[in-house]
Amino acid sequence: MVKVLGLGDNVCDVYLHTGTMYPGGQAVNFAVYARQLGAQADFMGVFGQDAVARRVQSALDEKGVGRGHCRSYPGENGFARVTLVEGDRVFMGSNRGGVLQEHPIYFDQADLDYIAEFDLIHTTNNGFTDLLLPQMSSLRPFVSYDFSYRWNEADRVDRVCPYIDFAFLSCSDLDDTQTQDLCRRLHEKGCGVVTATRGSRGATVFDGTTFYRQLPKLVEPVDTMGAGDSFATAMLISILQDLEGKGKNTWSWEGFRASALPKALDKAAAFSSQTCLVHGAFGCGVPVPEELRARMYEGVETR
Repeated sequence: MVKVLGLGDNVCDVYLHTGTMYPGGQAVNFAVYARQLGAQADFMGVFGQDAVARRVQSALDEKGVGRGHCRSYPGENGFARVTLVEGDRVFMGSNRGGVLQEHPIYFDQADLDYIAEFDLIHTTNNGFTDLLLPQMSSLRPFVSYDFSYRWNEADRVDRVCPYIDFAFLSCSDLDDTQTQDLCRRLHEKGCGVVTATRGSRGATVFDGTTFYRQLPKLVEPVDTMGAGDSFATAMLISILQDLEGKGKNTWSWEGFRASALPKALDKAAAFSSQTCLVHGAFGCGVPVPEELRARMYEGVETR
């Protein structure tokens, strides 16, 4: 069975218009989606010690995602404020990761032995994990990184790309030529495969030799939260399942990629479309606890 690790951020997405909070965060979403797709999946990150942290932890347990190498510190867990506009999630601020800012993830020897057992580690721009990438890249697993909208930060690109096998970018404002130029640029910086998602215009993938294109499987969205994370997860799990038993070197063969990538992209589009029919990234919403409402709505105008 394919075995993957989501490394980095965890939050509750607080939906201001309904007073509901849903567990999420890019690394958590990846692990939950991977489990839904039949992989063994763990999450490794930092929790606060509050009701938000407990909601994320219980959701991971409910979904069958391991969390044995997480840390916990006194203070606020990460949260983000969200509302919906015609089914499209709109972020309205956050506490920037909560305790994760002051207590970023680190690896001791037991952690390194643990993560070396996975087939792939997926991390993100929100996980405060950039400085760990050289250590990860020296281990057996593939390394995947989601830049989200922060692919235009030159310093981040320079420090991340040499150490990652897969990059994911959100770039809905770019046209086809700009998207291809961006993919080439990140590949030249050292990244193996670059995937640029552009919402209703689909995804463009560059493997260093060939461009691939995948159009979306359109649905009437209930909530687009997690759409990009589910696309990335389904694409990666499909590739890993095709590689299972063949060895990592198989990925360097252009003929294998030419077969595996179109299939992976089709599965990614299908899985992502279904995510848009679920409230929150993967459901599991609960009312915001009364004792947290003042903090969650702090500075937000409500009518």
